[in-house]
Amino acid sequence: MRFLHTADWHIGKKLHDYSLVEEQKDAFEQIKQIAKEKAVDAVVVAGDLYDRSLPSETSVALVNEMLQELNLQAKLPLLVISGNHDSATRLATGSDWFKQTDFYLHTSLAEAFEPVEFADTQFFLLPYFEMQAARNYFETETLTNLNEAMKLIVAELEKKFDPAKKHVLVAHFFAVGSLKTDSETKLEIGGLDAVSPELFEKFDYVALGHLHDRNALKAERVRYSGSLLKYSISEAKRPKGVWLIDTDPFTCEGLELTPLNDVKVLCDSYENLTTEGYQKVGQHDYISIELTDEQPILDVVGKLRQYFPQLLDVRRKHKKNHAKKIIQVEQKTPLELFDDFFLQVTGKEPTKLQQKWARESLLEITKAGEPNETTQD
Repeated sequence: MRFLHTADWHIGKKLHDYSLVEEQKDAFEQIKQIAKEKAVDAVVVAGDLYDRSLPSETSVALVNEMLQELNLQAKLPLLVISGNHDSATRLATGSDWFKQTDFYLHTSLAEAFEPVEFADTQFFLLPYFEMQAARNYFETETLTNLNEAMKLIVAELEKKFDPAKKHVLVAHFFAVGSLKTDSETKLEIGGLDAVSPELFEKFDYVALGHLHDRNALKAERVRYSGSLLKYSISEAKRPKGVWLIDTDPFTCEGLELTPLNDVKVLCDSYENLTTEGYQKVGQHDYISIELTDEQPILDVVGKLRQYFPQLLDVRRKHKKNHAKKIIQVEQKTPLELFDDFFLQVTGKEPTKLQQKWARESLLEITKAGEPNETTQD
């Protein structure tokens, strides 16, 4: 069997208040095209279709449109689970009759133990769940962490294995040894413990969602698909894509998605950034800038936005080898404090001329603060 593994669409998510609807539509069209060209037998979406549990009407309409295009128009079976950003209850609406069109949407822990059967493969769809759901299902309050719960879950799933078929787990959690990005907040990672991939040794493949870097986990048969788009500046150099899985013989091929508008980090001086050399950057790319200039530039954000309309932020780049010092303020003179401040801001010691200016300014301030000789207490 051949299937496409994707996850973490986060429809409705914004990047620094910029809407990403057009970029999300474009990435989806690429996924749909890949599914057709590679003649997949099914599409797996491992959670977080939405960016929030209460999505906007626009987001709901877009997700519905995407799922309909894959399932009703392209006639592709869908294997979908809810993630921690989805509202399982809202997402499950209509799931009772979805199966009539080979759309399998699991949003509760209990549903994970009902495998979806294909000719040579069993899919177990394990949605994101809270620990209390596991305690309720196994009727025990002694479960304290996710690894304990997963051991029980996997043992139950293995009882349903058909030895004549391959076995695929679709899940949404944080695996041990994974790396996360800035767009995955602590809330997204969740308060649960990380899960050891070793628990899933008997599965032929584990299709994960939750982390946005598809290379976050280095395991041959346990993989994150990564997010649909680059949802933070920290993901600027991390390509997005999907996995194409063949079950027998097992192969896993990574296919990249080309962003409609990319996220890029530029590091240079203001003068260079505003020359023709940077006009190769897409006019609608999302740009984060590290300025190498030391001198202040009036309204630098406004000026740079004329060249980069979708500017995300502007930061100053300082020497990384500059050691941070704990300043004992009460033990330093104003001039010493000035030297420390200058070093922290610029990464360099002030010159003798700059120290002279600072000394003269401090003297003027001191004189201005002294009481006039004619002033009476």
